[in-house]
Amino acid sequence: MADLEVYKNLSPEKVERCMSVMQSGTQMIKLKRGTKGLVRLFYLDEHRTRLRWRPSRKSEKAKILIDSIYKVTEGRQSEIFHRQAEGNFDPSCCFTIYHGNHMESLDLITSNPEEARTWITGLKYLMAGISDEDSLAKRQRTHDQWVKQTFEEADKNGDGLLNIEEIHQLMHKLNVNLPRRKVRQMFQEADTDENQGTLTFEEFCVFYKMMSLRRDLYLLLLSYSDKKDHLTVEELAQFLKVEQKMNNVTTDYCLDIIKKFEVSEENKLKNVLGIEGFTNFMRSPACDIFNPLHHEVYQDMDQPLCNYYIASSHNTYLTGDQLLSQSKVDMYARVLQEGCRCVEVDCWDGPDGEPVVHHGYTLTSKILFRDVVETINKHAFVKNEFPVILSIENHCSIQQQRKIAQYLKGIFRDKLDLSSVDTGECKQLPSPQSLKGKILVKGKKLPYHLGDDAEEGEVSDEDSADEIEDECKFKLHYNNGTTEHQVESFIRKKLESLLKESQIRDKEDPDSFTVRALLKATHEGLNAHLKQSPDVKESGKKSHGRSLMTNFGKHKKTTKSRSKSYSTDDEEDTQQNPGKEGGQLYRLGRRRKTMKLCRELSDLVVYTNSVAAQDIVDDGTTGNVLSFSETRAHQVVQQKSEQFMIYNQKQLTRIYPSAYRIDSSNFNPLPYWNAGCQLVALNYQSEGRMMQLNRAKFKTNGNCGYVLKPQQMCKGTFNPFSGDPLPANPKKQLILKVISGQQLPKPPDSMFGDRGEIIDPFVEVEIIGLPVDCCKDQTRVVDDNGFNPVWEETLTFTVHMPEIALVRFLVWDHDPIGRDFVGQRTVTFSSLVPGYRHVYLEGLTEASIFVHITINEIYGKWSPLILNPSYTILHFLGATKNRQLQGLKGLFNKNPRHSSSENNSHYVRKRSIGDRILRRTASAPAKGRKKSKMGFQEMVEIKDSVSEATRDQDGVLRRTTRSLQARPVSMPIDRNLLGALSLPLSETARDTEGKENSLVQI
Repeated sequence: MADLEVYKNLSPEKVERCMSVMQSGTQMIKLKRGTKGLVRLFYLDEHRTRLRWRPSRKSEKAKILIDSIYKVTEGRQSEIFHRQAEGNFDPSCCFTIYHGNHMESLDLITSNPEEARTWITGLKYLMAGISDEDSLAKRQRTHDQWVKQTFEEADKNGDGLLNIEEIHQLMHKLNVNLPRRKVRQMFQEADTDENQGTLTFEEFCVFYKMMSLRRDLYLLLLSYSDKKDHLTVEELAQFLKVEQKMNNVTTDYCLDIIKKFEVSEENKLKNVLGIEGFTNFMRSPACDIFNPLHHEVYQDMDQPLCNYYIASSHNTYLTGDQLLSQSKVDMYARVLQEGCRCVEVDCWDGPDGEPVVHHGYTLTSKILFRDVVETINKHAFVKNEFPVILSIENHCSIQQQRKIAQYLKGIFRDKLDLSSVDTGECKQLPSPQSLKGKILVKGKKLPYHLGDDAEEGEVSDEDSADEIEDECKFKLHYNNGTTEHQVESFIRKKLESLLKESQIRDKEDPDSFTVRALLKATHEGLNAHLKQSPDVKESGKKSHGRSLMTNFGKHKKTTKSRSKSYSTDDEEDTQQNPGKEGGQLYRLGRRRKTMKLCRELSDLVVYTNSVAAQDIVDDGTTGNVLSFSETRAHQVVQQKSEQFMIYNQKQLTRIYPSAYRIDSSNFNPLPYWNAGCQLVALNYQSEGRMMQLNRAKFKTNGNCGYVLKPQQMCKGTFNPFSGDPLPANPKKQLILKVISGQQLPKPPDSMFGDRGEIIDPFVEVEIIGLPVDCCKDQTRVVDDNGFNPVWEETLTFTVHMPEIALVRFLVWDHDPIGRDFVGQRTVTFSSLVPGYRHVYLEGLTEASIFVHITINEIYGKWSPLILNPSYTILHFLGATKNRQLQGLKGLFNKNPRHSSSENNSHYVRKRSIGDRILRRTASAPAKGRKKSKMGFQEMVEIKDSVSEATRDQDGVLRRTTRSLQARPVSMPIDRNLLGALSLPLSETARDTEGKENSLVQI
């Protein structure tokens, strides 16, 4: 961050003074929402990695990682400070720490300004050091911190020493299942000082290294070193060329590796790499599964905007659910720095003529539009200069619209000036490269038939992306004796209990809990609550309660008259369709209403004009953005995927979550990416599978927020549901050998925590992309070993369109009654690097999987059944059926034949207890198990008429065969682990094998 640069150059004396004060501890007042301040002692731990405080009822949770701090602000800037009376605290004694994924605030007050200044300076210095680290330095720092923290947590009595009993307890915590005799032997070898029977931290480091000796890496080193315990420069170069598929390996590069990673000074002098140095190298970012070149922008950025996937956020300002959570301007800063390039701003009339941003008709808090724009202006181009799209949802009066336009022009200034942008060919959107440093305003534009002198005009309000107004709005009304606070309190409690209930589900199936039921239950509970107090007399003052609109039903199938009716008269609609249909058509009438738009705001919209589906005219113009809820988009993708793909070759499409997702859950973005949709907007505040897929998608290409779509999606068309969508193109074969795991922890929600049983891990690998490519397979279970399990299993996958495929690694703890999620890592297929690689699990410091990757190209005409046995299932489902092309207008206007995706996408996986108890055949089958074809939860539901015989209890389609794949001979670890150690292959043999395998250089 730019404001941290100054703190990198502080004098050593000032740094040490700040660190000394912080580590000694300072008494401060901790402000909390709705309570008085609490006096606590805040201090920095000795490793300078955590801010802690005491006393605390939850001592383990009373800490904030320095890594997780987003920013530190001086004075009374936070919302909690604003709620305090003006004269309560001296602003110079106040500061706020924002941390975590949800931008939580820790609001602190010191006894004097000097203490506040010391803490602010010290924290910013630590943050600046972290932001300046390269990936290798960060990996080493986090490793050292983890080892130190592990030692301290094992030291129960706090004497700085570990005895043998504490070591045994630590072994159990780390999921190590070694004989006590072996542990004692290593303990005695590490215990070298005079104080026998205990280990100091330095001795513990020796013990830990002995315990962590990697047999798989040692055998790999031996196979390339002619059975020596080290690699020479020439042998290291041979390993990098043959196994890691690296080009242009020079002597200097190998010497640099030895200099960086070798720990023995003697080996450094000899220019050789020992086992410890080799292990350090193999566990470094240089041998990560993610291509290091993809940390930078490497794709062509000169193509039209419609040729890119663009990282997009929905209701960016929210920190939690869609009904009750806080709105914060800092969420814009956070998502922009995470690489998001399209943010949403819901604008409403506010007091004193100042427009505000919040989620309309809900209890979410309000923030000033001006503050939002200033935050975006400050952070939009900190991490990269590619354009930001500002999706304006305009609900304001003409007067406040003019204020919005005034703020946009006054704050963004030349960032809005697009006059110099080169659009290349006529009627083509500009490229991200040509729009660098620019902000595009996405919103309504006045129709061209209005003259330039018209100050305002009417525009369609049909794509306002505001389903919640139709489905579940809170409306002010008067209620006997029920105050707004009581109603809000009840709703909050009800919602929280329902959200907790919704979390009792498979962590990999976030849609298994129907949010519609949650919404309905909240509404019914609220009505029951309000009916409980009928005796209370109406008070003199008008007490504002809030109730939920009674219309929770789905949009039902309507008659033909609905599509032809353009009336907005509520009475007329009700007379024509009495009863429930009246309410249905009332919503229809609302959807066809218009709104007034001022010229100043309209003129700011250039390349991103929001249009309604029925306004689409195929006249060759560009610059339109079509917005769909996931429900409507699901129907279009199902019925007319090829026409939709053609539309997305010239225009932009934005998909946003259904209003029923009041818990801010996310839909599966894959089906919409597969149809070429550019702006698939997700709730960035909601961690889970879908955001993990989104992060993986956009991490490639330097995490700049723009990823180039495959050429086949930019020109021409294909059926994404076909069993062989691109028959003329070569396919990729991924041969993935899962070798071992390292430091796999117990599941995060383990009932007994660290005291629970040692885990029984297995690895599941999932390919996510086109429906024909979606598949998962898994290894066997390794019993009672999470520290260094060995699987040595090869999984093979065929991928038809690798450009959009994701590879997902999941580690599960097998349990007799199911499985528990341990961790995951998702990587784009195009970013995989061949050779021996470590897959570090996301969010876990040391946990990793060791794999070998081979990628082959398959040419020629192959039977789809040979490439992918699931083809017959897809063919049976009718996925390859050709659909006639229709006009673009018909693409979006035709009445849907299917019900909304709520019915289809919330398929609940159910397993019988008997199936769960079958340890090797249910959760983790042994060798010979069948590879699974993913079901409709992960992809758009291809057809609803799938035969139940093709599903298993997990809700996935199972392959009927599994082709045998011989392990590549170039993987010497196979020979060493399966039999006696033999001499490595000769140079000629290796060259021959490389040609036979036709390995792809990545």
